[in-house]
Amino acid sequence: MDDKMTSGEIAKKAGVSQKAVRLYDEKGLLKPTGYSEGNYRLYDQGALEILEKIVALKQIGFSLEEIRDNLTNGDAGDIREALNIQLQIMKDKLYQTEMVIDAITRTLKRKGDDLDWDDVADIVRNVSVDQKADRNHFEWVSHQVEAEDWYVRIFKSIEPVKDAKILDLGCGYAKIWRNNWENIPEGSKIFAYDLHGSWADDFAEYLEQNRKDIPSGVDIDLKFMDIEDAATWDKISENQKYDRIIAHYLSYELKDPESMVASAAKVLSPDGFFSINCANVKSLDLFFDSLMAECGVDAPFIKKSISRQENERDEFNAMLKKYFGRIEPVLLENTFSYSDAEDLLRKMKDTYPDQEKFFNANGKKIKAFFEEKISKDGAIVMVGVGKFAHCYL
Repeated sequence: MDDKMTSGEIAKKAGVSQKAVRLYDEKGLLKPTGYSEGNYRLYDQGALEILEKIVALKQIGFSLEEIRDNLTNGDAGDIREALNIQLQIMKDKLYQTEMVIDAITRTLKRKGDDLDWDDVADIVRNVSVDQKADRNHFEWVSHQVEAEDWYVRIFKSIEPVKDAKILDLGCGYAKIWRNNWENIPEGSKIFAYDLHGSWADDFAEYLEQNRKDIPSGVDIDLKFMDIEDAATWDKISENQKYDRIIAHYLSYELKDPESMVASAAKVLSPDGFFSINCANVKSLDLFFDSLMAECGVDAPFIKKSISRQENERDEFNAMLKKYFGRIEPVLLENTFSYSDAEDLLRKMKDTYPDQEKFFNANGKKIKAFFEEKISKDGAIVMVGVGKFAHCYL
């Protein structure tokens, strides 16, 4: 009995409470290796090692359910995969924390004592949108094959011309302008609108610091106004008609996107066009649907997502036709290469975060398929398509 420990003794050695030991027992993570004559739980050195592993995994952010799965099914490969996934999760949390700190700092500086909860709620919502867009762009860039920046390609697609009057709705971080700063045509007048508390605050600072490097005659007028307010459109209408109106990566965040489209049509120049990214089936859904078919794994949730997006696409296109006489699709292709099976599986899990049971049941088979395909072909390549619509009166 000398090599056995009570729950209090093992808890003390591992630096946790007896309550935690009981909880881990109830959750099926840590079982006693025997019982005393008084029916008290006893633990041996092996149980202590398991408890220390539980404490370590919990410390770096694993849930108790994830720890239980790792203890039950873990092998060297699973440990590496689990740690890589957890590393990415913690990086995301760090990124989010840094953005929230920045948002709160800017909010306090801007609003002073004039704060209310509606302001805070709006700021958090808009910062979250910008974070997601920025994070997704970084993810794409890390796997992109094409050398040309995505926002350079979008900039070229709107066919900027000299002396054009441009309305940018929901400009955000404004990469379409930042990444093409010295190539904005001379004489362009850009009227940009967004809310305070978004990345547009950062764009305002960028404007002040870099105006000297902008081409001759270019003027960017950034206004912090809500494009879902009638007063904003009264202000927009003061500048008469616009040669280009841009609403990229915005409509799906609005309460009433059709109202924005209708308002844009009213201020569009007869010779100009309104550029908006279209509702379309996501390239990742098509990509993973094809891979799962090749792998022989049934993933009905992907097909359901594709079907839903097809219906949304048709409804969106029908809505645009109510306000514009001619709609021209603009397709921008991007090729992405994945040469690491774990990385691609992690991307798939991030894409479908609610499918934990699916990945528990099929993750090993999918990863083995990815590894075999990468070994054979050198990489798994996806051709993504960004679809925009240029809408004419």
